[in-house]
Amino acid sequence: MENRMSKYMLSVHQFYRTWRNISLKTQKLTPTPLWWLCSCCCHTGTEVRLQLNQQKGPNSNQVPKRRKKEKSSCQQVLDLFDHQYSQELGDLWPPARAVLLDPSSWQYGVMLNRFSTVTDITQILQSQGFSSLLPQTDVSTLLCNGPSTVSNSKHQAGKDSLLPPHYISKCPPNDSHLQPDSMSHAPGQDFQSEPSLTFPRPSLQCYIHPYPLRFPSQAHRPGQLKQYYLLNVASLLPVLALQVKDGEKVLDLCSAPGGKALAIMQCANPALLCCNEPDPHRRNWLGKTLESFLPRSLNSRVIVSAQDGRCFGQSEAGTYDKVLVDAPCSNDRSWLYSCSSQQGEKRLKDRAWLPALQAQLLRSALSAVCPGGVVVYSTCTLSSSENYSVVERVLNDCPEAEPEDLWEEIAVPFSKYFAFSPAHPGHGGETLHKPSLQPQNGNVSSYHHRLGILVVPHRGKTWGPMFLSRIRRRK
Repeated sequence: MENRMSKYMLSVHQFYRTWRNISLKTQKLTPTPLWWLCSCCCHTGTEVRLQLNQQKGPNSNQVPKRRKKEKSSCQQVLDLFDHQYSQELGDLWPPARAVLLDPSSWQYGVMLNRFSTVTDITQILQSQGFSSLLPQTDVSTLLCNGPSTVSNSKHQAGKDSLLPPHYISKCPPNDSHLQPDSMSHAPGQDFQSEPSLTFPRPSLQCYIHPYPLRFPSQAHRPGQLKQYYLLNVASLLPVLALQVKDGEKVLDLCSAPGGKALAIMQCANPALLCCNEPDPHRRNWLGKTLESFLPRSLNSRVIVSAQDGRCFGQSEAGTYDKVLVDAPCSNDRSWLYSCSSQQGEKRLKDRAWLPALQAQLLRSALSAVCPGGVVVYSTCTLSSSENYSVVERVLNDCPEAEPEDLWEEIAVPFSKYFAFSPAHPGHGGETLHKPSLQPQNGNVSSYHHRLGILVVPHRGKTWGPMFLSRIRRRK
């Protein structure tokens, strides 16, 4: 084991040296000193933490040491989680609890930006033990193969907000970070000077590491695109379930901070991607994310709206081919670390009204999607009342909606990387009245798989929580 740890620590030092050399030579990466805290969990459960210390002196090339205050969990929230999730998840709750209480074990994915030059980043990732989450064509091949053409135009304005600021209490943003590509913009180039641009074919490229090694962030630099976005990789599953195709109209109903919108643009060239966000602060955040990762030539295709998500389906009924509802939820990762008992208490009270809001958003999405179109509903909580129960409630109210089983499509092929919860017969949800959705021949598992699948954090697979459900509107 000691030999294994020595190799791992050597790899981390090599990682930094490689990164620093490329940064100094190309000036494409953040030139400021980088830091990170790496932790490695062995099969024995022993955890080794490696901190790279700072050398004194202004010209030092060593990584500076940055002390981060240890997070402290909120006991009120933890007590509720223990009570609820021990019932809903059974034996899956203790390992999930251990992960949630140990942020140093959390893994981070690196999603590359196809609108930016990423060859150097890809080489660094692969040399340091990162592997692709999805089968990928070689990047150089992608850049040379028939790119798609996107024309330039002015940005379209969004609509006025109808909701108060507290409407969106969705997951806090994952660290997001990316920059330009030979098919796009050179560093420092003015995007507005380009009348038209060509881009490589859509290809979602995301790299993960078996250990919680966090890749350095890239700072926002006006006039340049970032090269990659750091994220909880489970958040890509709803985008994959959406199956966006070129030329489709797509709505991201609760879009801020914008990670899933970026992932959609990596997967396809939609005719329109409407990113809706009613809260002004979060909408500003969303705009900065899109500006950091997407060239301005896409402004006619990627627009920002500020509608009340609950009313969107009425104002734009049957407009979209695909709709993503990444709903506001009781985000377990952040709520567990409420900064005070008062905040924790308020969040627990807010939890009571979230399912009603989520159901309204899902109904609105089903109205906004065209007949034959698809809606994907997702949250980043383990709570069954915000997951299975919301889907059940909406299916009971919408006879035109039909759930689709994602188990074979998502859970089975990704079981190597994610821990999925099996179906829960006693999840506490409502009883469906549609005969076609009732468990047949005692097959409760199949019944629940049709309602959705749940990613549960686990040692070595610390992604999640993430629930996703796909619903098709009948023609």
